[in-house]
Amino acid sequence: MGDRHSYTTTGAAHLNVYVQGQGFPILGLHGHPGSGRSLSVFTEHLSKRCRTFAPDLRGYGKSRFDGSFNMQDHLTDLEALLDRFEIEKCLVLGWSLGGILGMELALHLPQRVSGLILVATAAKPRGSHPPITWQDNLYTGVAALLNYIKPSWQWNIETFGKRSLFRYLIQQHTSTAYNYIAQEAVPAYLQTSPAATRALYSAIQSGYNRLLDLEQIECPSLVLAGVQDRHITVDSSLETAQHIKNCQWQFYPNTAHLFPWEVPQQVLRDIDLWLEEHPQVISNQ
Repeated sequence: MGDRHSYTTTGAAHLNVYVQGQGFPILGLHGHPGSGRSLSVFTEHLSKRCRTFAPDLRGYGKSRFDGSFNMQDHLTDLEALLDRFEIEKCLVLGWSLGGILGMELALHLPQRVSGLILVATAAKPRGSHPPITWQDNLYTGVAALLNYIKPSWQWNIETFGKRSLFRYLIQQHTSTAYNYIAQEAVPAYLQTSPAATRALYSAIQSGYNRLLDLEQIECPSLVLAGVQDRHITVDSSLETAQHIKNCQWQFYPNTAHLFPWEVPQQVLRDIDLWLEEHPQVISNQ
């Protein structure tokens, strides 16, 4: 995964970061639960032309943190990270929670964000997730465990995967998607701290909504969403896209919240096309 750096700054948490490639900086921000490694579907590809930085956010992955914190603390950590690596300007790619933090960074430090790629996210996130039963949890636990031991085993996908909560996270139960779940989702889930979960839920419960502030974002933006996403609905992603001035969007039918793991080639192709149309977002000019 490339070299790894950890730094500490007063007031900011000690973040573990995965760095790859050379060139213009791209900051990748993962979702919840997640880690810097969860973004490999993007970083492996983008690091061929740019230098990618994928931190484990505070309380996630290897960025251990004792005690409570709030969502604002993630921004403190990320600003310190940009300073440490002497990144004056970067393209930010954020998935889910990472997309929310990306928008916050663009509002807070507009001169340092050249562009935004917002994946399965919204400035006023809304879900359509049905109530979870004990059976859902049981099947999900069994499916995740068996998939971790034997990734993308077809019998497990058919018997447990399609009846588990994975059915709300993905629509296409392919071996590609299950391989990503085994290698990246399960370890990230196990390393997500209770404090990180509390910070996220308290922000959601307080009615997080930045829609009206989005008009302040000037940089080119790209919004990507899965049409069947139950965690952050495609409607709330579209609403976000419509509030950002210089924004394109692309929606993927028959996919859900983890759509970059369902249709990776399509997603990367669309990102490449957008970068070709907006070369200024990965240029120091």
